[in-house]
Amino acid sequence: MKQLEVKIMGQGYLLGCPEGGEERLQQAVQRVDAAMCKIRDAGKIKARDRIAVLAALNMAFELTEPQRTAAPADDAAAAASGDAPALSVAEQATLGALLGRLDEALGDDGRLL
Repeated sequence: MKQLEVKIMGQGYLLGCPEGGEERLQQAVQRVDAAMCKIRDAGKIKARDRIAVLAALNMAFELTEPQRTAAPADDAAAAASGDAPALSVAEQATLGALLGRLDEALGDDGRLL
């Protein structure tokens, strides 16, 4: 298993990644970083652990939204505007697996980030 060093909200992390999954992991990191930075930049919450929990809840809520029946042109427009298209079932499963691995890696140290 390959290891990638990534940054989320300026904090470095070393993550395990299966061969060939580097691009997908980088995309996931970018989504998490963007979600957390958006919450931080709103200025109401400063604690990293609370920001992480809110970002995780927001992302999980997005995953539970009913799938859109968007045309490819709609997906391109959404991507151009910064709105991510809905995730497929396989992508949701992969994200769930990554979140499980993250929880396992964090262990019981009492700190999310």
